[in-house]
Amino acid sequence: MARLHEYQGKAILAANGFKIPRGRAALTAEEAVAAAKELAGGKKGTEVVVKIQAWTTGRAGIGGVMFAKRPDDVRGHAARMLAMKVGQFPVEAVLVEEKIAIEREFFLSFAIDDAARAPVIIFAAGGGSGIEERAASTRRIACHVKSGPLDSAVGEAAASCGLSPAHATQLADSIQKLFTAARSVEARSLEINPLVLTKDGQFVAADCRITIDDYAVARHPELGIEIAREFDHPPTALERVAYAAEQSDHRGTFYFAQLATVAAKDSKGLVGFHGAGGGGSMMSMDAIVNAGFTIANFTDTSGNPSASKVYRASRIILAQPDIVGYFGSGSGVASQEQYWSAYGLAKAFWELDLHIPAVIRLGGNTEDRAVDILQRMSGLLRAPVEGYRKTDAPAMIAERFAELVAGAGGTKWKPRAPRVPKFVKDPSATMFPVKSGRVWIDTTKWPQIRRAVETHSGGLIVDRPAAAGPAAALPSEEFANKDSELLACDVECRLAGVEGFYLELDIPGLDELIGGAR
Repeated sequence: MARLHEYQGKAILAANGFKIPRGRAALTAEEAVAAAKELAGGKKGTEVVVKIQAWTTGRAGIGGVMFAKRPDDVRGHAARMLAMKVGQFPVEAVLVEEKIAIEREFFLSFAIDDAARAPVIIFAAGGGSGIEERAASTRRIACHVKSGPLDSAVGEAAASCGLSPAHATQLADSIQKLFTAARSVEARSLEINPLVLTKDGQFVAADCRITIDDYAVARHPELGIEIAREFDHPPTALERVAYAAEQSDHRGTFYFAQLATVAAKDSKGLVGFHGAGGGGSMMSMDAIVNAGFTIANFTDTSGNPSASKVYRASRIILAQPDIVGYFGSGSGVASQEQYWSAYGLAKAFWELDLHIPAVIRLGGNTEDRAVDILQRMSGLLRAPVEGYRKTDAPAMIAERFAELVAGAGGTKWKPRAPRVPKFVKDPSATMFPVKSGRVWIDTTKWPQIRRAVETHSGGLIVDRPAAAGPAAALPSEEFANKDSELLACDVECRLAGVEGFYLELDIPGLDELIGGAR
């Protein structure tokens, strides 16, 4: 589920008839001061509230909600909040709003009841922090998927609060409008906590949390959601690169989320994590955490991904600084050929001249071939790469990983640009365009690499006398989609000790990030 910030959610509520506090988001301390002055309208001593915009609960408890009357106080609170981290990720915005004179608080929430396969509205005559512990006091109001809650059920809920008839009518109207607002953006959940009755008799949405159904994001470009996935933080630059890579290649799946940038206290270090298959990935994450490591990221490539997709995933994992090793573990689905993943990993490891340990468990079809590829590539690297099969338990290989990391003496990874063979710049090199990349062949080395290329490319590149050397065996549009087979040629030629074949694969935005990280 894709999340929205409070200020974004309140804009949706306002568009659907809710009253919200006056205010606006600020990205800098000076913008926060300007917003506070606008709210004051020239009146000194006007009190405002400054709130961090972060996808977390309990903001007040971490100093993320503060009141202020003077511009200097607003500036100080905003500057401190914008320097905060929630979890391990920075706060990017604050919301500056007018202070509301509250008479009563209510809790109002829209959600999807998976068991009933229908929406439900949860209501309580009391809001604010700790609502989860007061579950017994809540009401569940069933909703029709199109028409919403029954008027009678809404009226009964509003009447139970001991309000005046006029206020009960306003509250019932707010409950109905909650359904309308949620349906307008295909929300998976929409929570107003608290919905307040002000001292001047108005119902105002004082806080708001919204998540949008992943599959609905494409239908709502007006929401400006960058990544249709549930994160606990706004997308990082590396997550944006990874999401773009996934969207450009739908062969299999690639999921990437950053979890930590600094190892936990008493941890053995940050680990680049690469899973395969949901259940296998979860079990493997538990194993590496139990071995004493902090996971820098969660990555999953499954559903029979292309070798080039696994390569890009590996390059993105290795764009994270300070990791002490690369831990890959999972079990592929019945249709997944593990040697393709092994080729993708092997190419990334060689190009980046891997010098931290890697332990890879590729259980499933062709696992023996996958392990063989990784073991042969390990001989060309400065650090060990060990391959394992489905019969090797995640806990066992996590222990082995810990041994290898300990033997590396505290070596930490620094992101770097990939190695590119010198012959690529030679005018005599032959180039073929492929999906999001290019194949380069050193024609002077063609006799040495011809057999490996013709074998591992499945006949995609052949020696045609009329062409005086290597030539594509398929029309260009078909050839361009065979990047996995060509990646295999790249790796096999390198393993054979001949530098004459190179597959260059684009990862838009990654080189710029690596340049900044070095």
